[in-house]
Amino acid sequence: MAYLWEVFMDFRGVIWEGTLTTLYMTFATVGLAYAIGLPLGVLLVCLGKGGLFPNKTVHGVLSFVVNTGRSIPFLILMVALMGFARFIVGTGIGATAALVPLVIAAAPFISRMVETALNEVDAGIVDAAKSMGATNFQIIRKVMLPESVPSLIRGFSITTIMIMNFSAMTGAIAAGGLGDMAIRYGHMSRNTHVIIIIVIVIVIIVTLIQLLFNFLAAKIDKRLA
Repeated sequence: MAYLWEVFMDFRGVIWEGTLTTLYMTFATVGLAYAIGLPLGVLLVCLGKGGLFPNKTVHGVLSFVVNTGRSIPFLILMVALMGFARFIVGTGIGATAALVPLVIAAAPFISRMVETALNEVDAGIVDAAKSMGATNFQIIRKVMLPESVPSLIRGFSITTIMIMNFSAMTGAIAAGGLGDMAIRYGHMSRNTHVIIIIVIVIVIIVTLIQLLFNFLAAKIDKRLA
């Protein structure tokens, strides 16, 4: 343990830089992926059977796209999209370039989580809003989304942790972050102590994220009770 601390002190600057890069990739991806996945999840619910404006054909197409996106392993997707990332951000490597495959990989998962959360909303509440003359947009904005907030927050934590795990893989394309640090200063240098320390740092970050969102979900559950 004492030796691990010595290694940590020797590499603390590198680990700090990697942590900041990982957090940048994680939360930037979360924001961009939710901007795509949230409305897509809402559409999946509204277009599905019993939805606000059901359309079997469009729902089937969207479901196919989402399922296809979820089925592609991230490592393969990351390599396949290097050229597209270069077209979007001007480079195929680095933290910003890694956002492209991260967002594309995360958005389908988010849309399914949103769909699940919205499907948990009591149909009686939606029917009551309809009987009061609420428009579809009002029902989505003032009924479905607010009622599903606790589930959405729990899904948010799962998604954030998943994206952080994905971001570690981006070290394979020199994107920076803790994954890149583990490859360069741990694996390539045959220094297992650096890898152990990075794993510990990731576990601490993931635990803090999980505790934070569990706390927020519990507080909101009490407020809505």
